Amino acid sequence: MNNADLADVIAADHNLTKADARKLVDAVCSAIADAAAKGDEISLNGFGKFKVKATAAREGRNPSTGATIQIAASKKLTFAPAKAVKDKLNG
Repeated sequence: MNNADLADVIAADHNLTKADARKLVDAVCSAIADAAAKGDEISLNGFGKFKVKATAAREGRNPSTGATIQIAASKKLTFAPAKAVKDKLNG
């Protein structure tokens, strides 16, 4: 499912136009991205949590040459599903 598919489902379920539903989907995604950029945890009850995790700088190897390279520290966005979502996935 992509953004357009999600907007179509929301439009059908809530009697909205596809354009309005797409604006809502884009606004939610933007709000989540903005909160994550600030380092906030995003908790959606019944769905799950988005968390920002930092990875430390480390050494790695170039697989083709075997040369040692430095991998810079970075941040990543992780998702932990809520129990309700896990239960739905596993029957």
